[in-house]
Parts: sequence; C-alpha cells; structure tokens
Amino acid sequence: MAAVAEISLDAAAANKLDSNSKSEPEFNVQKLVDMFTKLNPLAKEFVPSRYSHHDHFHQGYHQLSPNNFLGGDITAADVNHQNYRRRRTNYSQGRRSNGRVHKAQREDSIRRTVYVSDIDQQVTEERLAALFTSCGQVIDCRICGDPHSILRFAFVEFADEQGARAALNLGGTVLGYYPVRVLPSKTAILPVNPTFLPRSEDEREMCSRTVYCTNIDKKISQAEVKNFFETACGEVTRLRLLGDHAHSTRIAFVEFAMAESAIIALNCSGMPLGSQPIRVSPSKTPVRPRMPHPTPH
Repeated sequence: MAAVAEISLDAAAANKLDSNSKSEPEFNVQKLVDMFTKLNPLAKEFVPSRYSHHDHFHQGYHQLSPNNFLGGDITAADVNHQNYRRRRTNYSQGRRSNGRVHKAQREDSIRRTVYVSDIDQQVTEERLAALFTSCGQVIDCRICGDPHSILRFAFVEFADEQGARAALNLGGTVLGYYPVRVLPSKTAILPVNPTFLPRSEDEREMCSRTVYCTNIDKKISQAEVKNFFETACGEVTRLRLLGDHAHSTRIAFVEFAMAESAIIALNCSGMPLGSQPIRVSPSKTPVRPRMPHPTPH
C-alpha cells in the first residue's frame, strides 16, 4: 500500500497548499500532474487480481500501459516500446521465413545433384561434365581432391531431378583408368561468390591460363610454389597463395603466360610439393591484381 500512502500524503499537502494560497483562484493542474507522475503503476494494488500470477502479470503488463491506469494518453516511451516489440517480432518472422525458403532451395539443389567418386587424376571437370550431358543439362561440376587417396570425387548438379536420376545409371562407366561410382548426393554444391567470377572476355581468357591448387604444405613459400610450376610447366605470370590458421594446408591460384602451361599443370595433381601431394584443377576465377592502398594526404 506504499503507493496509496504516498498519494494520500501528496493530496494532503496539495490541500494545505491550496488553503494557504488564497491569491490563486485557479486550480494548479501542473501540481496534480507532478503528483501523478510519482505513482508506481507496477505496485501490486494497481495490478488487477487476474494478473496476480507471475506469468500472467508479465503478459498483462505489456497489454496495460501505465497511463491507462490514470486515464491519460500513451506516452512516447510506450509507443517506442510497442514499436520495438513489433519490429523484433517482424524480424523474427522474417528470419524464419527466409530460413524456410533457403532450406527449400538447398533441398531442391541436393535432389538435382549426384556424388561421383573414384575419378582418375587425369580427368578434368570439363571431361566429367561431358560424360553426364547425355542425362540432362549440367549446370555445375566440381571435382575435389582427396588428400587420403590417389583418386578424387566430384559433385555434378543438373537443371532438374530427372537428369540426376538418369546420371545414377552411369555408375561403373570407365573414365580414364577407373570406373566411376555415381550416388545421390547428400549435400548441395556451394556456389562460387559471383564477385570472383570473370567479368569480361579478358578475364575469361585469364581463367584458361589459371589453375587452382589445393593441399599445399603450410611450410612451402610462395617462391617455392612458383618455382615448382615454372620448372614443370612454364612461365608463371601471377600467383596468389592463400591460407589461415584454421586449415592445415593452403591453396593457390597460379596464372601462366600460356594456356598450354595450365593444361600441363593439371598433370601435376598428386605430385609432392613439400610433404603433401598437391591437387590441381582448372580455375573458375581469374587472379586479379591487388589494388594499391590509398596514400594518406
């Protein structure tokens, strides 16, 4: 009853002030407003009995604005709080909706993708994709090097599910020196960041002279990678060696002066560089020159 006692004292003080102030004929509304602002709307005597339970109280508190007890207008703070709750609800619903759409798209992509294993080291992505064109339109083909095997595996994505089902019949087809195995895929192909793809005819020509090299020993320097490829394949015009602390090996994009050198470099897959056998495949992205850092004025 602390709030009731407080308002009684304030009311008594207001009456005394009014009796002593005979010179003020009009009622001072501002003093009454100041008195009401001291009320605590969360005091138990102001909460209806139906919200006495803890959970019901919190639920009812958001429905009953503090000013509703006083019969006044909703304050800006109440409006901001309601808008915040509404935005947060809409944001959560939007995230759930986007998540469902993304999940449906990923599941559709998985149904259109097959997993191909036991791929010979000499087989390129273009040659593998050509094998499956009889089944339907191939929209993506990714060959991955397995560091624990002399063979590799790949994911082939079709434009529709019928192409993926037809591709299962090609299991056992000899490609290179080994018969390939074809199974339904359990994962979708991770799309390449479109900002990395070639943007012009010149960059597409650069891709034809570039290879993507993986499983590079972390102890190998950029100079050693360049020397390896120049000795075995030809002049290297640009090289980008990448890696981080989260992975045990590094990757590189190697651009040659001649397209023939890039073709020869594909035969280096499986050859040791340092303590690891490297994996080499055609690059889907060109090696762009680094932008110079702006000089401070």
